[in-house]
Amino acid sequence: MLVYLDNCSYNRPFDNLSYDSIRMEAEAKIFIQSLIKYGMIKLINSFILTYEISKSPSRYKKEHISAFIEKNASGYIGGENKEIVVKISQEIAATGIKFIDAAHISCAIIAKCDYFITTDKRVLKYKSDKIKLVNPVVFVKIWEGNYGE
Repeated sequence: MLVYLDNCSYNRPFDNLSYDSIRMEAEAKIFIQSLIKYGMIKLINSFILTYEISKSPSRYKKEHISAFIEKNASGYIGGENKEIVVKISQEIAATGIKFIDAAHISCAIIAKCDYFITTDKRVLKYKSDKIKLVNPVVFVKIWEGNYGE
């Protein structure tokens, strides 16, 4: 199984965890990282994600997230795919999704990921027959077999 986590997902454990929904997403994201780390699912990275992470004002977050991805990504959608990423992203963005988010989704589609994992509620409204978009909590429920798709 291939998954793509967007920047929001990677940053969720660093958010204010005093809200139950945010804490649950953070815990689910950390569980997903353990599935990746132990080879139970495969992670895809992209030039879009690398760029977005590089723009983080927090050196700690940037280094922590980048190190995990470098050590655990099974695949990479590089800049040589820029033309097709832009084309697909424009189609997705036409539905109201921000272009950067559309670019992440495009990379996941090109990589043939099974799931695009995000905590961004606006992005989760996008529906596609090419990829399933879910938040980390829903993904864990699917993984555990406790969620009807």
